[in-house]
Amino acid sequence: MSVHEQFGEDLALYVIGCLESAEQASLEKHLSECASCRRELEQLRGAVALLALTASGPTPPLRARTRLMDAVREESRASSNPAPAVRSDRGGPRLPWWVSLGWIAAAGLIGIVAVLWIQNSRLRQNAVQLTKFAERQRITADQSHRLDEILNARDVQHIDILPISHKVATPAGKAIYSRERGGLIFVASNLNPLPPQKAYELWLIPTEGAPIPAGVFKPDARGGAMVINPPLPASVEAKAFAITIEPEQGSTTPTMPIVMIGSGT
Repeated sequence: MSVHEQFGEDLALYVIGCLESAEQASLEKHLSECASCRRELEQLRGAVALLALTASGPTPPLRARTRLMDAVREESRASSNPAPAVRSDRGGPRLPWWVSLGWIAAAGLIGIVAVLWIQNSRLRQNAVQLTKFAERQRITADQSHRLDEILNARDVQHIDILPISHKVATPAGKAIYSRERGGLIFVASNLNPLPPQKAYELWLIPTEGAPIPAGVFKPDARGGAMVINPPLPASVEAKAFAITIEPEQGSTTPTMPIVMIGSGT
């Protein structure tokens, strides 16, 4: 017999407070160390609470039924040859096993109530799920009926809804530059979205020499952007302004290709 089965026989007696003091102490010590027996004890307690609410139930668990029938057979054989009290392995005198026959029967009844409670709980859950499913089906059927009424109405009209204008707005930019004052104002619109961790960079292309960085920017949700008075060398003659796509921190030389460009007048 395993440890769980050894102590399991005492759980029913413990629940109804009929366990001897020595065995109760031994069982309580075992319960403090065994989570499995503690769970079984809680189930028995719940079953005892429901015992008064039912007088019948489903087929009892096989283990309880087998133990009960074995106990009845043993009692009939031992009735003519009574045996002395035996001593429990856990210490202290223990009554012969047939004295606990009534408690074994009670444990079987407790098992029946526990099974009934579990089955009722599952039935309630299934009923809730079926109710929700039926409600969804009803709503779907109502919507289908309404759509059928509209599609087959005598005055039904089919109206195509199209954009007011097929014109596609293209990116545009305008640079206002003063060489004498070293000032630059740049405004852009309809710019395309950028890849992650990228930015647009404006370049001043002088009449002589390499392109000069003139500001890093990102468009807003509508594609607009602005650069005002970036730091530029003084008195640089601008041949053109160009825009490239660069890393977010900007670059010192343009990364090809150039996506926008405009020359000065």
